[in-house]
Amino acid sequence: MNICKDHIGGLIFLLLSVAYGYYAGQIPLLPGDEYEPFHAQTLPNVLSLMGGVLAIALLLTAERGEGSHLKLRGYDFALVAKLLVLVVLFALALEWVGFLLATIIFLIGGYWLLGERSVKTLLLASVPFAVGIWAILTQLLDIYLAPGALFSQILGG
Repeated sequence: MNICKDHIGGLIFLLLSVAYGYYAGQIPLLPGDEYEPFHAQTLPNVLSLMGGVLAIALLLTAERGEGSHLKLRGYDFALVAKLLVLVVLFALALEWVGFLLATIIFLIGGYWLLGERSVKTLLLASVPFAVGIWAILTQLLDIYLAPGALFSQILGG
């Protein structure tokens, strides 16, 4: 059997979808919500199911010809590792500096790792997007995003 990158990607995506579906079932419901047509578990369960279906479709339609062997040459695994470290740092920074500043720093760092060096472009690609997402979450959807421990200590909150 020939294994290609589509098989590996499909298996990883299927694994993530199954894990997401498992944890979606662990989301606590308010009393009586289990009888409602839409509750806290609905969307995560639908996303998990869709991800599983798409992963299986990818596995079934992956190219199986002789020329489809897995080739790992030419991929920049060091860049992937750096981006994964950046994601972990973003998660750690969220609690300390808050969503808005952590997102701006994360986006600037990601663009910089991908090769963008113009400060103007880095700021124009990061700040408006982060502020827009923050505004949608906090102002439109009324989701509370903690300002971060640093700002709470500085402002005395």
